[in-house]
Amino acid sequence: MLRHALQKDGAGVSQPGGWSRAEIRRLQILSSRLASGIFAGEYQSVFRGRGIEFEEVREYQPGDDVRTIDWNVTARAGRPFVKRFAEEREMTVMLLLDRSPSLDCPSPRGSKSRTAAEVCALLAFAAARSNDRVGLLTCTDRIEEFIPPGKGARHAERIVAAFTSTPPAGRGTDLGAALQYLDRVTRRAATVCIISDFLSPAFRHPLTAAARRHDVVAIAVTDSHDRDLPGVGLFDVTDPESGARTIIDGTSTAVRDAYQRGARARQRELRETFAAAGVTSLEVETGVPPLHALAHFFRTRQRWGRG
Repeated sequence: MLRHALQKDGAGVSQPGGWSRAEIRRLQILSSRLASGIFAGEYQSVFRGRGIEFEEVREYQPGDDVRTIDWNVTARAGRPFVKRFAEEREMTVMLLLDRSPSLDCPSPRGSKSRTAAEVCALLAFAAARSNDRVGLLTCTDRIEEFIPPGKGARHAERIVAAFTSTPPAGRGTDLGAALQYLDRVTRRAATVCIISDFLSPAFRHPLTAAARRHDVVAIAVTDSHDRDLPGVGLFDVTDPESGARTIIDGTSTAVRDAYQRGARARQRELRETFAAAGVTSLEVETGVPPLHALAHFFRTRQRWGRG
């Protein structure tokens, strides 16, 4: 239900892709600029966990991060000590981008596929600016494209061009298969960012397996139509992945209430899936610059620690 494209009065559904070269270049330039300054610092502070090595302990000083306290040494010494870490090592960031048709449902606030692309571009350039290796895996009901991890702004530009230049071939969604493929091609532990609407058949087990090996962040791209059915007229509703069609009466309170209950139930189930898998998650909504949601997530995760 929630992945259906709403069409009123026969309005057409936007097709996957559709990025002009000028739009691609604007996205690359804007993402590169936004991924600097404060945002880059927040990215580094959150994702430094897999890129540092323990060096020594020293006595606690006011202002030290309490999460670095070495409790064993503190207990033996009778006063607080903190762990010190060596310079960050190279880190690998893998972006798993869902390009299934359900993200192309039209909305007055813009398609979820555009928002997902902006999120992916921001993370790619933030990783590049931090001298991390960043790679890309795009999927539908099949693997669309894989770009091995690399460094630098040119590599980030290549990643952005990859998911904006070519329309996807698949018509469904299979995140489980994409996670299993990622496990086969990723030799070292990485930070894995999954950007999707998560409208996919059961993927809990592959997600749990991925989280055992990697630091996994689930970024759910949402739209207001995912939660609330507009209360105006009749809607010709088409599932963009299966092609199934039906008519929904948006003026019916009972229909709108049922739609809303279904949306809440799915959101609860998705959060339970993330929690059971040990995955950190956040939501990014269409119509809101994704930089804000990502920056807030980084600050919150830094404050409370990873996981």
